[in-house]
Amino acid sequence: MSLIKSIGGKKVNFDFNKDFISIFSKKIISGDIKFINQTLKDLHPSDVANLIENLSSETRAKLIELEDVDIDPEIFIEINESIQTEVLQLLSAESIAKILKRLESDNSIAILENLETETKNRVLDILPPKDRFLLEEGLSYPEDSAARIMQRAFTAVPSDWSVGQTIDYLRENKELPEEFLEIFIVDNDFKPIGIVPSSRVLRAAREAKMNTIMREMPVSISVNMDKEEVGHVFENYNLISAGVVNKNNKLVGMITADDIVTVVQEEAEEDVLRLAGVGNEEITDSVIVKTKRRFNWLLLNLFTALLATWVISKFGASIEQMVALAFLMPIVASMGGNAGMQTLAVTIRAIATKELSSSNFNRIVGKEFLIGILNGIIFAIITAAIVHLWFNVAALSMLIAISMVLNMIVAGLFGILVPVSLKKLNIDPALASSVFVTTITDVIGFLSFLGIGSYLFLD
Repeated sequence: MSLIKSIGGKKVNFDFNKDFISIFSKKIISGDIKFINQTLKDLHPSDVANLIENLSSETRAKLIELEDVDIDPEIFIEINESIQTEVLQLLSAESIAKILKRLESDNSIAILENLETETKNRVLDILPPKDRFLLEEGLSYPEDSAARIMQRAFTAVPSDWSVGQTIDYLRENKELPEEFLEIFIVDNDFKPIGIVPSSRVLRAAREAKMNTIMREMPVSISVNMDKEEVGHVFENYNLISAGVVNKNNKLVGMITADDIVTVVQEEAEEDVLRLAGVGNEEITDSVIVKTKRRFNWLLLNLFTALLATWVISKFGASIEQMVALAFLMPIVASMGGNAGMQTLAVTIRAIATKELSSSNFNRIVGKEFLIGILNGIIFAIITAAIVHLWFNVAALSMLIAISMVLNMIVAGLFGILVPVSLKKLNIDPALASSVFVTTITDVIGFLSFLGIGSYLFLD
């Protein structure tokens, strides 16, 4: 099958074409279990998830209803949230419980989050008491906390153990994670004091003590730490895993780099979508859902546009006397808006990565002020020259030059001041900044251009 390639012994799909999706859909409808199971086995879970997402709702339901189809539990984690919710609604509580038993705790919690309360409670009741307790405890923490993305299964040994004891323990204990790169070293109170890479254990002498080959813990993650902050910690300390501790500083779980990659991707996507005012929208969401999510943002934009229009209406006489003003005023507002969005994007990234702080705030604001002046002067000269060649009116060229400089300065300043102010008010700057910055640059652009124009051209 040409659309499937092999990587590391596992076939990986890069682009499902319509023909393949059509063939797979027909096999589902005809109940060809052998073909379906072989296809699911050949593909990586993320590619199977992609395939399932591209099926129609009816075909997807038929696939889930087929009793002998073997769907890897990892696939349910890879499916996007809206489709995952749709698929889970087709499964019985018993089937969901079986899936959770085969997943790591953080992935199990992610699935439980998407279940309705009644279904979630039924699933938890079916699970063994130990699993139920761990999952209920995980769900008790805030949604964006480290506890929600940590794995409860980890490898930890006492600091006074020898390498030989540790190796024997790793071989004999069946409850340890299937894969781990680092071993946590704990004291008598089960508080983490260090980490030993598994490769170092294999190379050390059996009689060596674990506390002699460990490296100190660079940082411990609190169960209540925001997962975005956890991402910054991983980046700052170049971690591949980190221990998670409770309020008593005892080790209760671990977070690995692959979990953080997902977190960073989700946060980046969330910021981009919020800047555009579409929230956590998925491509598979229905038309009604998409419309509802975009309505409030578009309504707010309508009111800000009306505000800018009201400003323009106050200078009707000037526009009537000098029609060229109507042609040129969108240039000033547009340039200011684009400049403001550039500064806004850089500022939001700086806030997200914690590069912007109280110590460098004044310097950054001053820099944006100078950038506004420099860009304003450059584009004022360019625009004034074009306007002079077009209309051959010196006063009109001077008007657009002055307005351009003023609006570019305003754009730079408010592009940083608006998100910072919203952040201090505990409002997500990615969600609300763009509409305020755009409104400010539009209003200032029209006000400066038409206000100065009224002075120059109104009799």
